Amino acid sequence: MIRSEALDQLPVRTAVPALVAALDAHGAAVLCAPPGTGKTTLVPLVLAGLVGGGPVRRVVVAEPRRIAARAAARRMAWLLGERVGERVGVTVRGERTVSPDTVVEVVTTGVLLQRLQRDQELTGVDVVVLDECHERHLDADTAAAFLLDVRAALRPELRLVAASATTDAAGWSRLLGDAPVVEAQGVSHPVETVWAPPARPVRPPHGMRVDPVLLSHVASVVRRALAEREGDVLCFLPGVGEIARVAGQLSGVGAEVLQVHGRAPAAVQDAVLAGSASGRRVVLATSVAESSLTVPGVRVVVDCGLAREPRTDHARGLSALTTVRASRAAARQRAGRAGREAPGTVYRCWEEAEQGRLPAFPNPEIKVADLAAFALQAACWGDPEAAGLALLDAPPAGAMAAAREVLTAIGAVDARGRATDRGVRLSRLGLHPRLGRALLDGAREIGARRAAELVALLSEEPPREYGDDLAEAWRAARRGGDAYGARWKQETRRLASGVRGEGAPLADDAAAGLVAALAFPERVARARCAGAFLMVSGTGAEVGEGSRLRSAPWLAVAVADRPAHAASARVRLAAVLDADTARVAAEHLYGVREEVRWEGGDVVARQVEALGAVELAVRPLREVPRGQVRGALLEGLRQEGLGLLRWTRDAAGLRERLAFLHRELGAPWPDVSDAALVECAGQWLEPELSRARRRADLGRIEAGQALRRLLPWAGGEAARLDALAPERIEVPSGSRIRVDYSGEQPVLAVKLQEMFGLAQTPRVGASGSSPGVPVLVHLLSPAGRPVAVTADLASFWREGYRGVRAELRGRYPKHPWPEDPGAAAATRHTKARAARQGTGG
Repeated sequence: MIRSEALDQLPVRTAVPALVAALDAHGAAVLCAPPGTGKTTLVPLVLAGLVGGGPVRRVVVAEPRRIAARAAARRMAWLLGERVGERVGVTVRGERTVSPDTVVEVVTTGVLLQRLQRDQELTGVDVVVLDECHERHLDADTAAAFLLDVRAALRPELRLVAASATTDAAGWSRLLGDAPVVEAQGVSHPVETVWAPPARPVRPPHGMRVDPVLLSHVASVVRRALAEREGDVLCFLPGVGEIARVAGQLSGVGAEVLQVHGRAPAAVQDAVLAGSASGRRVVLATSVAESSLTVPGVRVVVDCGLAREPRTDHARGLSALTTVRASRAAARQRAGRAGREAPGTVYRCWEEAEQGRLPAFPNPEIKVADLAAFALQAACWGDPEAAGLALLDAPPAGAMAAAREVLTAIGAVDARGRATDRGVRLSRLGLHPRLGRALLDGAREIGARRAAELVALLSEEPPREYGDDLAEAWRAARRGGDAYGARWKQETRRLASGVRGEGAPLADDAAAGLVAALAFPERVARARCAGAFLMVSGTGAEVGEGSRLRSAPWLAVAVADRPAHAASARVRLAAVLDADTARVAAEHLYGVREEVRWEGGDVVARQVEALGAVELAVRPLREVPRGQVRGALLEGLRQEGLGLLRWTRDAAGLRERLAFLHRELGAPWPDVSDAALVECAGQWLEPELSRARRRADLGRIEAGQALRRLLPWAGGEAARLDALAPERIEVPSGSRIRVDYSGEQPVLAVKLQEMFGLAQTPRVGASGSSPGVPVLVHLLSPAGRPVAVTADLASFWREGYRGVRAELRGRYPKHPWPEDPGAAAATRHTKARAARQGTGG
């Protein structure tokens, strides 16, 4: 019997006429309705004609999670007074409860994608409802894109509803061809916000790690909420591990503590959703309870402020969930759960000032996730680039390129990105393509059942207490006795039914290593030292203390994460491997290459047999092409600089003179900075560079001789080098003094007595209308020590010489110190010698 009273209490009923009218007129609509209004339960029943009259239509409701799909089917069947499997059925991975009478079928978005790939017309289906669109799961976005293709090309009569609690209504409306937006108002009770930040500093989350200080604080806030408020408490935590740890700290709270997440047993899920007849409850839940599930009896929400999102390191082939700050939209959703049935309270475990710094919305999964499965779906759909798919957000080009590399390596797509027969089969296994490859190829080697058991372990990471050894975890799952073991056995049966293979009787360790390596060939790793490994992807990996994996020569790494700023990944789950199996599993990464490069300060030429970044064998190269050696030498110059060449004093001086002219006059005088000379080393160092074979040969190249090749010979300017930037300047004494061009201004260091009679400062770099640059004259004492520095000799003779003469004539009485230096004869000798030579004094 239909429970009419319960149906009449659902607020969405007021929006149903507008939704039906929109679908009749446009064939598609966006339904925005707050949690608890009945959008997931009443709307499908109305569209199917099971309540409220109207024609009977077959309706498929797609939910993002299995737990939500089961809950929605149970609720709708209850409203009809029936059991699941009659007019309302459910299909999730590994479970199907339907009958010939089924009119409304609730499925996961993954199941819907499988059906679309097998039957693009969705034969017999009249309406598809995509629920919880705001969560932006990749499967849901993909299903929406495929359905829009179906409506446009095959079945314009197929009706499509995008339903969500809070969403980008305008964006979805545009995506669905300017479909009408229908909004339903919920029953909103006031929710008081209590800010409850930790008293002690909390380290921010990184990777999967959450500071235990925060978890202890969350447990204390739950206790506080039980003491201060009435009703059940719903506490949001990022993952299963955090739920278990907080549950362990809530013993003796005087309330039933329940744990809700995707891995929870069905009995526990049912108990939570059924409510409690007596006593209070504390429900510890992941984000699945934000909008997908309605938990009755809740008056208080405790929000830890964290969530989990997928992240992929495409360069290293590492994918994992990571802990992030929950968005403001998620925080609103969570808080709203406290006000569903009556006024409530939300305790937020962070400072009020932090609220505005939270991200507005969670990241769409298509922006951050591994896209291998999506790329395979698109290829099987006939659009390998996903360019023609109607998506709210385009997939990142880099992530798509990495995904295509994976698919090509496992034979799922051809060179043009089109799905192969193998790829189509992989897409229908309900697994990530990597795991699908391991199942198909592993079944041939070790048998279908054993391959299915191992792939089931890899598809849902076993509990941490199973350890980091995949073979040991396999044995633990076989023993069973826990909720994970039950789910594992169910998934094993599903996978084994889809493949064939007898295989060889390999030992557990060898079988586990083979299957893990087939799934993750880029993570095959060879030992470098105890506990440290190098993956063929080039990433280092470390095994924890006490693990038997530390002594393995090779590993097949199934699960690893790389903390921020860490040099190596941490191995969470792996299997022992042997070299031959590693070679077979990662065959597409095997190669023999010749390497000629600059390494360790010299040219290294070798032949390398390698599996990706792991070198298997190295041999010296006997015959090395000159061009490759030349390239290695140039790389050496880039790495170590021009000091590898032979720089005499004259060579260094020439470079300084050229630098001066380039600075003062510009072209055609060349730039001789380190960067410029290294950049064009292949020009000015020929032909010596082509004859060189090793570092020592570079040291024999006379840099000054080679540098002259850069002079502007073509225009005749090179002939003016000595005039524009003379190496030496002749001073009045007749001495030719070297000019130092190493600084910003050329320097002439000369004994003071040798400059007598010279009134004007020498200049260099004079060209055309440019008068040139005066040299900076360092006037020296007879002992060669600086006594004055000037770029204006005339001024010095007038104003500075008198003080210098007074100070030094007593110290150096044998040298001339005339009162009038302008009229005196320059000399580099003492007075006596100058007199003998007739140079005056």
